[in-house]
Amino acid sequence: MIEHLSIPTSAGDFDAIAAGPQDGRPVLLLHGFPEAAVEWEHQVARLGAEGYRAVAPDQRGYSPGVRPTDVADYDMDHLVDDVVAMAGALGWSRFDLVGHDWGGAVAWWTADRHPDRLRTLTAVSTPHPRALGDALRTDEDQAMRSQYMRDWRSSDTEKRMLADGGEPLRRMFEWKVPRGRVDDYLARLSEPGALTAALNWYRAGSPKAAIEAVTVPTLYVWSTEDVAFGSTAALATEQWAHGPYEFQMLEDVTHWVPEEAPEQLTALLLDHLHRH
Repeated sequence: MIEHLSIPTSAGDFDAIAAGPQDGRPVLLLHGFPEAAVEWEHQVARLGAEGYRAVAPDQRGYSPGVRPTDVADYDMDHLVDDVVAMAGALGWSRFDLVGHDWGGAVAWWTADRHPDRLRTLTAVSTPHPRALGDALRTDEDQAMRSQYMRDWRSSDTEKRMLADGGEPLRRMFEWKVPRGRVDDYLARLSEPGALTAALNWYRAGSPKAAIEAVTVPTLYVWSTEDVAFGSTAALATEQWAHGPYEFQMLEDVTHWVPEEAPEQLTALLLDHLHRH
């Protein structure tokens, strides 16, 4: 059974979905753009059924209770602080962290800055930020794939994405996510200020400090048809994982792994958690 929670922090109250016993091994799952916690509904339910305590929050800007208007409030420092604050509010001293897309980036940075708090890391789609940075400089294919990140900083992006009843946003999902779920995402991002808040993650710019190699046990799941992240950064991620590391490649799957290949991803995640 999926529960709906409110997680109180000094930044505001985060909405979340959850499942599993309160005393189960804690797992926090971070969503990407342009999604929400519900992208993890399948994984949360399965983890809960397996005895884990799984919680997936709507992150900063996606939760109405944590939707500041200043672009600077969406920099990586705040996003990582949110993870630690939510874990604290849930009473978790150590936890397993899972992230997809932007949630994956936050997960990598959290593993870098707070390795003592993480039991394991699972990154879905998003390569280690240093591997991605290197690929952006040396690989023309990755530079082309990532052009959207710069384009979306434009002030007219909201208007363009919500044109024609949000059709540009809808097309982003490549018809790989159930229509009803996409309708839900569009409804959420059509709330006043919601899409601007989500896009402010892109506008906030890169963190000032450099990220180093992570040391916690790490699973990285990348799919061959991912439009955003090519193989150069995906294969180079291993260089930035100095603890136990596992790389899993999903053939013929697009960027939307948690919803397009839920059974495959959940099986990989459970295996990773069982082994560490």
